[in-house]
Amino acid sequence: MASPDRPSRGKEPASPGENPTPGEALVERVFALLSSFDSENRALPLAGLTRRTGMPRSTALRLARQLTDVGALERLDDGRFVIGLRLLEIASLAPRGHGLRAVAMPYMEDLFHVTGQHVLLAVRDNHQALLVERLSAHDAAPVRFRVGERMALTTTGVGLVLLANAPVGVQERVLQDFVAGEGDTTIRTPEELRRSLAEIRRGDYAVARRLDPAAPRTTVAAPVRAREGVVAALSVVAPSPEFDPTAYVPAVRATARAISRELRETEAAG
Repeated sequence: MASPDRPSRGKEPASPGENPTPGEALVERVFALLSSFDSENRALPLAGLTRRTGMPRSTALRLARQLTDVGALERLDDGRFVIGLRLLEIASLAPRGHGLRAVAMPYMEDLFHVTGQHVLLAVRDNHQALLVERLSAHDAAPVRFRVGERMALTTTGVGLVLLANAPVGVQERVLQDFVAGEGDTTIRTPEELRRSLAEIRRGDYAVARRLDPAAPRTTVAAPVRAREGVVAALSVVAPSPEFDPTAYVPAVRATARAISRELRETEAAG
């Protein structure tokens, strides 16, 4: 369940003078086409695939048909393409996604019932956080997160916990690219971010606030550990700047520790 430091999409660029093989080029095109879909574009016509990938129409159509044949894409009656169930079947085998989720879900459900707030579970993928599970009440105020969504490490509580426990090289890259005003509104400079990460490591939890009038929220997050170290972050998110985080720190930390214990026991048994 380690967090490999790899690009979020695609592969590393070829070295100077190195040309990708036909097979490598095909894989890149296939992933470019699949990556065209997102939460706001769940169904795309051929013209949308062509526009978002920059591929010739004939290439996009050929690849889309081939992916449909193997179940990676499906085609709606109106001709638009959507992600197919075969990809869900394959993705369910990812240990840092489904395996982690299977262990964490009972504890997340308990935390959800105790707090009545949004409960998130995320992992780090290179310089981003990836949401692998979310529990929300039907009448809860909306938050703009979906399972499978990628988030900057500085914009959420889970991201800050993951960043605080990431390798030094990852932290330095994020600090170098930090832009004032992004993410937690109490962190305004790289120096403040560096101090916040140190405090998160000392306290073993993070509190993050976002005062965006359109979507204010306060988050309490804590690390989830396996034998190799921090593999995920758990959080409670309340969509209100008036949310008092101190009331939820003990519950979030205790839940994260319970998940950590079971993860280590599962690894030892396996």
